Amino acid sequence: MTTRTTRKLTVIVAGAAIALSTVVMLPTASAAPVTTLVWGPCVDAPDDPAMSCATLTVPIDWDDPAGPTIDLAVARRAATDPAARIGSLMINPGGPGGSGVDFAINGTTYFSDELRSRFDLIGFDPRGVRRSHPVLCSRDLAVGPPTYLLDSQADFDALVAHNQALADDCRARTGPLVDHLDMVSVVKDVDALRAALGERKLTFYGVSYGSLNAQQYAELFPNRVRAIVADSNMDHSLDTRGFLTTSATTIEASWTAFTDWCGRTESCVLHGRDMSALWNDLLAREARGELADPFDPEHHPNLAEGDLIGLAFGAFYRPAWPELAELLDAVDAGRTIPRDDQPQVPGTPPEQGDVVEDPTAAILCSDYDLSVRNFRQYSAYLAEQRRNAPTMRYSPAGLQSTTDCVGRQASTANPRHPLRVHGLDTPLLLINSRYDPATGYNWATNAARQLGREAVLVTYDGGGHSAYGRSECTRDTVDSYLISLTVPARGTHCPAVDPDTDPSSLAETTTPAISGRF
Repeated sequence: MTTRTTRKLTVIVAGAAIALSTVVMLPTASAAPVTTLVWGPCVDAPDDPAMSCATLTVPIDWDDPAGPTIDLAVARRAATDPAARIGSLMINPGGPGGSGVDFAINGTTYFSDELRSRFDLIGFDPRGVRRSHPVLCSRDLAVGPPTYLLDSQADFDALVAHNQALADDCRARTGPLVDHLDMVSVVKDVDALRAALGERKLTFYGVSYGSLNAQQYAELFPNRVRAIVADSNMDHSLDTRGFLTTSATTIEASWTAFTDWCGRTESCVLHGRDMSALWNDLLAREARGELADPFDPEHHPNLAEGDLIGLAFGAFYRPAWPELAELLDAVDAGRTIPRDDQPQVPGTPPEQGDVVEDPTAAILCSDYDLSVRNFRQYSAYLAEQRRNAPTMRYSPAGLQSTTDCVGRQASTANPRHPLRVHGLDTPLLLINSRYDPATGYNWATNAARQLGREAVLVTYDGGGHSAYGRSECTRDTVDSYLISLTVPARGTHCPAVDPDTDPSSLAETTTPAISGRF
């Protein structure tokens, strides 16, 4: 690993509180056109009798419904008990850039047997993703951008030039869709899909970046909501400073949860050691060039700061606390870890020669205005991250998301604003891990505060990204809500399940369909 490789987060996937006074005008919510879905075998699951696939035609620009169109890929996994079927449960697995079609095909163990018996699971690839007119870009520009750790104005200028070149290249290869990837457009696609499915009201599960889909559907179409779950919540009200500050607080809390677990767990290989001292020593040795990549020390003798922090950040996702302790112990001792044990980077775009699918930044920067004027402002933001995360120093997801958007857009298609939802028959169910490293608990509490009586927040008092399958408590709470419309009591908490006591539950919590940054 080199400094440049800090640009791509290493995350393990087995699988913000700013109130704005500015008034932002929301798009007018019009009725979705009703089209017919023609179901047939799925190309990627031809031998699975429970699966069927279709396409839904939608306008590229919803403000010009008679203009050019694209086809959205849709997959359906049939309810296992047709006699008890309630309807369709639509899914957005986040990313941004996650494939709902892949989720429906491969994520068969993600939801409970009871939930799968009662609903057809409907996955779709959001506009710009995989089978739905993917964002195509130069492989060299998409895979090899500068590091998100900048040292000078020259570095900042190079980043701006790179982002602009990448955006121009993606636009030239993809066409006008790159200017219509925002969540408001996706929400209107979802409503069109709801109508095409014949559902009078929407039942929806959005996780991570998909939680923004959940939140904003309720905002635009409150009278068409049956039940919506937002798991691992985004906070769309944040400006750049708030986005980075809350991200830093979140990763620091995840570190604290990890060290607390190791301190009380004798099986942790670092049990009894001063974890903060060890971490600070590793960072000091890294700065002197004394740490090697434990997976490939021969070719990468110098482990960069961003790589070390990225490995820890990634381990917080599952959370893979025992594995992280073993990893830090190996780095400290200079031991090599077999490559088969190397954490995998999810969401790696498929390559097509010199072209890759690379929708993440194009989508994210359509929804979040993460502008930074110059290196001086970047340095101030980074210093504030370090103050809020004195041990971890910064959030790789927060910092990478911000540097992805620097110089990329003149304006954001989906302007930031506090949620404004009114008139739901059933409140939204928000659920979040207290120690989620990416979509922090502070984002969930702020989203819940904005929604007020229109939502109930359930807290899972443990770690990891995505809360649904963390325990029987989280799973049963969500299932009862989606199946019976049972709204949990306000202030509901589900106890933490440590990874050392029941690792199987954590293995089922995540799925290859949940990938990417959020």
